[in-house]
Amino acid sequence: MNEGVRPARPHHKETDDGRRMREVLTYTRRGSRFTPKQQAAWDTYAEQWVIPDEAADLPDFSFAEWFGREAPLVVEIGGGVGEATAALAATRPEVNILALEVWGPGVAEGLGRVGEVGATNVRFSSVDAVWTLEHLIAPDSISELWTFFPDPWHKKRHHKRRLVNPEYAAMIASRLAPGGLWRLATDWADYAEQMVEVLDAEPLLEGGVVERWAERPVTKFERKGIAKDRVITDLAYRRV
Repeated sequence: MNEGVRPARPHHKETDDGRRMREVLTYTRRGSRFTPKQQAAWDTYAEQWVIPDEAADLPDFSFAEWFGREAPLVVEIGGGVGEATAALAATRPEVNILALEVWGPGVAEGLGRVGEVGATNVRFSSVDAVWTLEHLIAPDSISELWTFFPDPWHKKRHHKRRLVNPEYAAMIASRLAPGGLWRLATDWADYAEQMVEVLDAEPLLEGGVVERWAERPVTKFERKGIAKDRVITDLAYRRV
């Protein structure tokens, strides 16, 4: 690993005066117990398709090696149980899809879904997405980024945890290749407003609210939002 780069785990950092403090993260880790079906999927596919956390700290880490090929890179942040991951992977065999999801049972279920559709172009990682984008993905290298229904952290005091903020948006935008696309969706109106405000202000991006992306399947997160009469907002921003 590069000297001076903090390890992918644990998520702590030091203050200027040397005190150790826990970072503000964009997620929390939930329970890790697998259902029998999830366990079966994990046992079948994890060795092939899951990038171990510790691999991210190796100095010679390479996504191309984990995918076994060079291909356009698509990154999905927070894929949940893999509903969109599997559906989109099946229709895009020509790209490498990196699915970043910290919830173990979600990864296991995503493995099963990807396996069911016969896709072989997805690799899963549970390392923090912000850390991964910052330290493992080169600038100007992502062809497309998907952020569907990220945790809204709806309590105002938790808004600092939201993924789409000026600092993260600037770094993420720099990882997109020129012409690369960042697709987002949320069912929280105030988060949609924040996304527009932040991404409109980012000089590397241009775009805004768009019609629902037809290729994106309706996931359980979207169904929950619809059931509660929330408006679903899709956004698309392109790297200039």
